[in-house]
Amino acid sequence: MIKSVDLKDIDRAKLAAAAIAVEYIQDGMNVGLGTGSTAAWMIKCLANKIYKEGISIKAVPTSNQTAKLALEYQIQTTTLDEVKFLDITIDGTDECDKNYNLIKGGGAALLHEKIVAAASNKVIIVADQMKYVDSLGSFPLPVELIKFGSSSSKECIVSILNKLGYKNYQINQRMNDNFTLKTDEGNFILDLELTKIFEPLLLSRELNLVPGVVENGLFINSCDILILGEKGGKVSVHEPSRNMVSSRNVDLDQMFHEFKY
Repeated sequence: MIKSVDLKDIDRAKLAAAAIAVEYIQDGMNVGLGTGSTAAWMIKCLANKIYKEGISIKAVPTSNQTAKLALEYQIQTTTLDEVKFLDITIDGTDECDKNYNLIKGGGAALLHEKIVAAASNKVIIVADQMKYVDSLGSFPLPVELIKFGSSSSKECIVSILNKLGYKNYQINQRMNDNFTLKTDEGNFILDLELTKIFEPLLLSRELNLVPGVVENGLFINSCDILILGEKGGKVSVHEPSRNMVSSRNVDLDQMFHEFKY
């Protein structure tokens, strides 16, 4: 059986944040499940909470990958069409700035994640401390677009970036091994390497006006609570609406001792 000491430091940090996040989930809730490595730890923690406390929830996965993981951990899943709204969504992030704007989509699920976030009463973002940055852009910004006319859409994106003053950027087609990556909706992803994003809201609006662009990975005003973990189990909980940051500690070794899975 794996022990917490066997984990990489970054996974210990993600686990600590995920452990605190699932405390917000209560019996009877409709819960959105994010996609990515931090969300995977959250799903494991949620499965353990369900087993220990006997709570019942309905979970809406944001990707086929997450749905498969939820099934593996015996978490009851449903669809957003079925439940219509969500009490809470817990998801990861690739970057979060000091204004709690996010870049998401490293797991290629940004469209579903944005739809699920919009349908949620509360969105909790979990991450390791290194994802909390002064400004967005070190992580490439994903843009999801349909296959038809994608080269034309790409040229429109180039024009927008030039108009907004971006220089020395790169635009890369997201690949899966040697093949063009396709999202769960069958779309393509372009990754914009911008280094620094000046005005996230403006850029998001401009990108979404491009014909063929389905959605981009900038999540503006989507984070209700940010939970950041560190390798030693220390966790900071940010509540932007209350302008408050609190600290918690997670005993990772005890958590692993209690894990059913």
